[in-house]
Amino acid sequence: MCAMNLNHTLDEVVEIIDKLDGVTLEKLEPCDTIHARTYNSDYEIFMLDPEAGRALVKGGKYFDDPMEAIVSGSNFGGSMLKLGWLGHGLRMEFNVNGHRIQTSPIMELRVDHGSLGVENSVVDSRVLDE
Repeated sequence: MCAMNLNHTLDEVVEIIDKLDGVTLEKLEPCDTIHARTYNSDYEIFMLDPEAGRALVKGGKYFDDPMEAIVSGSNFGGSMLKLGWLGHGLRMEFNVNGHRIQTSPIMELRVDHGSLGVENSVVDSRVLDE
């Protein structure tokens, strides 16, 4: 498990985030699916409009059935949010009908490209951000 100390300055947070593996949403295409395993749950995030963060999300205690949400980004567990990016060890943040939903820390990320029954290729998230 990746443990993050929550008491960091802004400069320290920027330095830490630059060293983390993650997925930049705007580098994805519509119909790509992010598979995220957090400390407590598994999520499937089917991207509808990656630039806007629009997705169908399934998993965790709030998404029993697929539900449209905005994938806002990820955070350390507080109010500082890196928009449009999901990072290992950080918490995903969603917006659903004006309500903020935050997950436990991300342990694993994987992206399937074009999940509409077309041949899929699995790419480790580190490849996306290099």
